[in-house]
Amino acid sequence: MAGRAAVPEVIWARPERTGRGPRPAYTRAGIADAAVRVADAEGLDAVSMRRVAAELGCGTMSLYNYVPRKEDLYELMVDAVSAEHELWEPSGDWRADMLRVAHQTRALMRRHPWLPRLMSPVYGFSPNALRYLEHCLACLDPLPGSYGTRMELIAMLNGVVTTYTANELATAERARALPWSPEEESAARIAYLGAQLASGAYPRMAAAFTEDAGPIDMEAVFERALGRVLDAFAPRE
Repeated sequence: MAGRAAVPEVIWARPERTGRGPRPAYTRAGIADAAVRVADAEGLDAVSMRRVAAELGCGTMSLYNYVPRKEDLYELMVDAVSAEHELWEPSGDWRADMLRVAHQTRALMRRHPWLPRLMSPVYGFSPNALRYLEHCLACLDPLPGSYGTRMELIAMLNGVVTTYTANELATAERARALPWSPEEESAARIAYLGAQLASGAYPRMAAAFTEDAGPIDMEAVFERALGRVLDAFAPRE
């Protein structure tokens, strides 16, 4: 509202329904589902209060009665897809459980390619996100050390998954927009790189490619990255 001082507000601390009157026509869950449908089909940039209102069949101003800001809408979306995390009884093997968490998070991001853009600690305290975090901490019960250390492990593992998957999705998106195939572009780039390395200007790079000319197994790279994060937190013998 014009002239009203801006104050921080957590959407989850705000009652879903305030005051008296007729039963609300929409719920936060329904609004979040509509926004997720738009983002899944058209990308995050297509998500707006106007677009989501149209998806629901209501007026834009009516939607503001339920969700005050677009940032709140994003938070509802992250919470909605966070409910897709499978929460299992921890096995007692913290490393195996956290690898399972990492692969599940990657699959979640692949189903919702817009999600890496919204992976922020700001959105990490919604109801479903808190359940996910509590589950991760339960999986880490066998790991010695403080809760602070365990939280760092979760954050670092999520960081690796988010960065890797975001790059993976961006590469696929770029390939879809090109007028040639990924194989054709790769061949052109390899030819250019080969000429540069043959010039003698980059001896270490040339040695690296001589040692391992590829192709790079990106799945193996992903597994090694996860393993190295977990190795860094493993108890010392």
